[in-house]
Amino acid sequence: MKFVLRRRKLGQLMIVSTVAATIANFVEKTVAQTQVKKTTPILATSTPETMKVTLQVNGTAHSLQIEPRVTLLDALREYIGLIGTKKGCDHGQCGACTVLVDGQRINSCLTFAIMHTDAKIATIEGLEQGNNLHPMQAAFLAHDAFQCGYCTPGQICSAVGLVNEGHAKSDADIRELMSGNICRCGAYPNIVAAVRDVLEGKKDAAV
Repeated sequence: MKFVLRRRKLGQLMIVSTVAATIANFVEKTVAQTQVKKTTPILATSTPETMKVTLQVNGTAHSLQIEPRVTLLDALREYIGLIGTKKGCDHGQCGACTVLVDGQRINSCLTFAIMHTDAKIATIEGLEQGNNLHPMQAAFLAHDAFQCGYCTPGQICSAVGLVNEGHAKSDADIRELMSGNICRCGAYPNIVAAVRDVLEGKKDAAV
């Protein structure tokens, strides 16, 4: 009988010691986790560095303090305020953001502003010649080569670049070389007619 009681007491002591050890281990882990949370430093959010950039746009120098990642499109619209250049797809697929850099047409959404500090940039706002419209602007008006007008600035800049390139000899050439500019209204036949007038040196009544 005494042996049985001793075994029971021993068993009870073992259970108590096991429970105590489990609780102690749990408390130790909890305290450790709490300490880690308290001592883990919070990473500060870093502000991207900016740099001074001067862009020659439409014959005027613009000094900007911008991040290196700012696109030419955003620099023109958000920092200089030339909102004629439109943001369409922002992936270089629609051509709405087309501008002229040293006379050549580019998609301004696909290039960084800092890459063009030594270039002459022309937007739709800078195509006027004195008090007269650029011949391409006049031709677009004469042929009603737009509907909603959202793509028109990019279309006109692209068409001016096309003429500068000197490769278009036919309507088929115009359509091919203007294929990077999308018009959702479908004014393509009128756009081709306007470009053809300028290529042929015609003076439209809107000039």
